[in-house]
Amino acid sequence: MADESYFVVRGRVEPGDQRGRELGFPTANIALRDQRGELGDGVWAGWVERPDGTRVAAAVSVGRRPTYYGADGYRLVEAFLLDFAGDLYGESLTVWLGRHLREQKAYGSAEELIEALARDVETTRGWVAEHPAATLPSLSAPPPDGEVLRVG
Repeated sequence: MADESYFVVRGRVEPGDQRGRELGFPTANIALRDQRGELGDGVWAGWVERPDGTRVAAAVSVGRRPTYYGADGYRLVEAFLLDFAGDLYGESLTVWLGRHLREQKAYGSAEELIEALARDVETTRGWVAEHPAATLPSLSAPPPDGEVLRVG
């Protein structure tokens, strides 16, 4: 697994519009400096590292949230930490994007989006089982907040 490559993004968790929480998938939101899309939009399986070094599996959305904002939304990293409960506001997280699961798309209803998110979480669980946090490559230095770094 050491030959895997990852995209890594670091940043402070910012308050969002609470839509993920309303859908049953609360996310930690990190603003991206890359608004042009050099890191393509989509949903990823990965890991989130907290300041204390704890790593939590996460299904991560990168993009403009097309179901609600179309092409006009601000590009964000939105990480849903699996089996986690707690307040992350203000924490600086490092997000490891390991496997691209799908492209972002606009859904016709909240129910369709919830079904897609549930599938993303199940796929993420399978991926992290095969790619434990201990196999993540080491970072010589984290990227500047909101910037994307390719590692591995």
